[in-house]
Amino acid sequence: MTKSVLIDRISERVDGLTRKQTEIIVETVFDSIREALSKGEKIEIRGFGNFRLKQRRPRTARNPKTGDKVEVPAKNVLHFKVGKALRDALNAQ
Repeated sequence: MTKSVLIDRISERVDGLTRKQTEIIVETVFDSIREALSKGEKIEIRGFGNFRLKQRRPRTARNPKTGDKVEVPAKNVLHFKVGKALRDALNAQ
């Protein structure tokens, strides 16, 4: 599902909102999630799941083509843990 399909589905289900208003709402939600994660905050959406950042340590890797050692710097990676309600709904099918 793309963002535009999500906007279309929401605007179809909610009476009284135009597509443009729905687009603003969806953008605001995504911007809020992005901003919270960039501050290192955890996002918890009950029944759906949790988003948080994990710190990945620096490491030495190997270039598979040349075999040379390459230093990979530390970085943040997004971690998603599915909520119980969503997990149960997915496994019920």
